Amino acid sequence: MALQRTLGQLFRFGADFGVRGSSKSFTTAAVLCRRAAPLGPMPNEDINCQDLESVEKYRSYTRYLTAAEKASNKDVWWKTYRKYAQKPFDTDFEPVNIGLPHCRASRTKEAKERNSVTKQNRKNPELERATRLRTFRIPLDKVKAEWEKTNGPYHIQRLADHYGIFRDLFPMAYFVPRVMLRVAYGDDGSATVHYGNHLSPTQASVAPKISFEAEEDSLWTLLLTSPDEHLQDGEQEYVHWLVGNISGNAVNSGKEVCHYIPPFPAKGTGFQRYIFVLFKQEAVVDYSSDAISSPCYCLKQRSFKTVEFYRKYEDQITPAGLAFFQSQWDESVTNTFHTLLNMREPVFEYDRPPVYHPPQRKYPHGQPLRYMDRYRGEKEHTYGIY
Repeated sequence: MALQRTLGQLFRFGADFGVRGSSKSFTTAAVLCRRAAPLGPMPNEDINCQDLESVEKYRSYTRYLTAAEKASNKDVWWKTYRKYAQKPFDTDFEPVNIGLPHCRASRTKEAKERNSVTKQNRKNPELERATRLRTFRIPLDKVKAEWEKTNGPYHIQRLADHYGIFRDLFPMAYFVPRVMLRVAYGDDGSATVHYGNHLSPTQASVAPKISFEAEEDSLWTLLLTSPDEHLQDGEQEYVHWLVGNISGNAVNSGKEVCHYIPPFPAKGTGFQRYIFVLFKQEAVVDYSSDAISSPCYCLKQRSFKTVEFYRKYEDQITPAGLAFFQSQWDESVTNTFHTLLNMREPVFEYDRPPVYHPPQRKYPHGQPLRYMDRYRGEKEHTYGIY
């Protein structure tokens, strides 16, 4: 009996000091030790955190960006979050540049011009005084002209890619708009088309004024299309304006293949894109097979596909300029449907389901004041005002 009491006290003593819990911890540690080893070195494993002075330092921000880009392109055995989130890209079908080639001047010539301008500015006392007194002003026209010659085409390309222009008009292709296309609606040019700005259908009711820099003996084609406007087929477009064989930058000299029709975004469809594309021609193009009799307000005849149009004449035309805006329904669209298109106006509405209310209780304890207002006018009974 004494031996049994002694053993019982020993077991209770071990339980009080957590012997069983420690055994579980030993088991967990053993399981962790049986985990597979990493497939390679861990990131930043070669950096000694105790001696940060020995780490290589970057003398410039450009050198840091170069090293960071080189490290990000390096193949590693683990997957980053970007690799998990992004879909695998098929390298066999990379986007193709179908635009005009870029003929950049030699860097030596650019450096000489920059140095000459710098010397002239240093010799100008008025410029030095205005800079010192902080009264120097740079004309925005010069800034815009410089932007159009340098980074402007690439910025427009990024904007067009952001708005899905290339994805919907030229699948698996893109182009850098080397020619700056300027589009302005109205007699005074107050409604200017930029790159995704909002214009109402009333502002775009009449054909705009087009201007761009071109040589006198050059030929161009201008297209205005909408990839979001088709009422029956989401893959089709409606051509709003098509002018071919434009001599120089005089749009009036070209042959109007399809006359202008104002935007008509249906009510309830939100903002829709309207895209101007300027093509450069190698020679005179015969558009007689695509010509539409004027006036033409039949939407079936205006069904269009930009990629098919380009594939048909790809040996003769090259996309060079781009401008686009967004528009949504206003009262002029109703007049366009009834007067020009001679059809009933389609209206897209969303039928909202009725608001859900839980079953009413006779004694709603803990409910907010005026609990009965939630069920007023319903078939369910209301039990007084709370």
